[in-house]
Amino acid sequence: MDSSLYQTIQPSLQQLQKWKNSFGSFTTHPSLVVEDSIIQETLRTLSERLTGNYPFHHPSYAGQMLKPPHPVAALAYSLTMGLNPNNHALDGGPPSSEMEKECVQALANLFGYHHPYLGHLSSSGTIANLEALWVARSIHPKKGIAYSSEAHYTHGRMAQVLGMRAHSFQLDSEHSITEHLDALPFDSIGTLIVTMGTTGLGKVEPLAHILDWAHSRDIRIHIDAAYGGFFKSISNLLPGPVAHWDRMHEADSIVIDPHKHGLQPYGCGCVLFKNPEVGVFYKHDSPYTYFSSEELHLGEISLECSRAGASAAAFWATLQCFPLQSNLGFGPILTACHRAAIKAYNYLNKCDVLTAYIAPELDIITYFAGEKDSLRSTSTISNLSKEIFHQGMAHKDLSQQYFISLYTISSKEFSQRFPEIPADSADVILLRSVLMRPEQEYTVEDLLCRIEADAKNLL
Repeated sequence: MDSSLYQTIQPSLQQLQKWKNSFGSFTTHPSLVVEDSIIQETLRTLSERLTGNYPFHHPSYAGQMLKPPHPVAALAYSLTMGLNPNNHALDGGPPSSEMEKECVQALANLFGYHHPYLGHLSSSGTIANLEALWVARSIHPKKGIAYSSEAHYTHGRMAQVLGMRAHSFQLDSEHSITEHLDALPFDSIGTLIVTMGTTGLGKVEPLAHILDWAHSRDIRIHIDAAYGGFFKSISNLLPGPVAHWDRMHEADSIVIDPHKHGLQPYGCGCVLFKNPEVGVFYKHDSPYTYFSSEELHLGEISLECSRAGASAAAFWATLQCFPLQSNLGFGPILTACHRAAIKAYNYLNKCDVLTAYIAPELDIITYFAGEKDSLRSTSTISNLSKEIFHQGMAHKDLSQQYFISLYTISSKEFSQRFPEIPADSADVILLRSVLMRPEQEYTVEDLLCRIEADAKNLL
């Protein structure tokens, strides 16, 4: 973090300290006092141990969905943590609770939800999806859920937690969407999950088609936009029908993860419900909370109890600096990430030893190694992928290191796109790069050049 940003926060710290002092001075209890030398040594050791991380902050890291928070979010979180508000009841954090409501309203507006609606922040997208599925079970207690084979594994896990039946369907190019959906036991499905930005390949599932199919059968729709939701702000710039993005407001519930593309620290998720009447399922009694105000307390519409008010303050501060607009704030950031993926795809199409698996829809690119004019098989591709993955982190010169990830798909699915490559294994492992940093628009070609060089050496 730029040192000037620390100077920026000083007036805010002083203002907050002045407010604290206005209640009267007091002496810190001796049991809480720690010598400065011990604190300094502890923090020095901590900083040393933290260097054991991968360089998530750097464009050379294109592995998993790990993105440092924006300094504004980090500073706002730290500033608020001096008070440590709890956004469960309004008296646990009146200002941060109001900030949370403003953040939720901004997200609801992004997706086209209008008042009245129901929503709140959560500690993660996993918990947000759990709440959405819990409401789904409450509405249809005898019915299950369905999701595509590329949906996040959290849905299957949460279905187990909730004791719900879960059905999976394919969305491949061999059959039409309707054919896949018609194969489902739709009489026993209450809610169908659509993923707007799969975490594996970054696919945007065909929401408009699925909505039409589901609504004609009285099936609810839940959108998991944990990863791709913020791309709604630039949907007109993305490939594929914009109708899928434009119809998000027709879904019964939506989940988004601000700690992914929302520039937030962990953990910050959000769940939105189109119909506020689902709040009846949250109704509960607490003998010692909800007395400070007749207004709705956030804990009354959340499965979680204590939640960090600092998360709401950090997200609120970020939205003040980065509006959810296509040409301002988040729009230019996401546009740069998408352009990085397009640049990567174009580079791969000209490369002799690296091949793109599919064209990127958001900012995730998948590819594999092997000389294009020689014999390749799924097993040799998998072995090369694993070797390149480890080689990238093994360079002695840290400035030459790179960090990517691996992605496993079935060889049957792979052969649909590359029938000329023999399938001699059940699965094939691909290389995968998640280009979440806008700076990668300028560095992705250099990254792929290094990967290409390692692939040639290994071949």
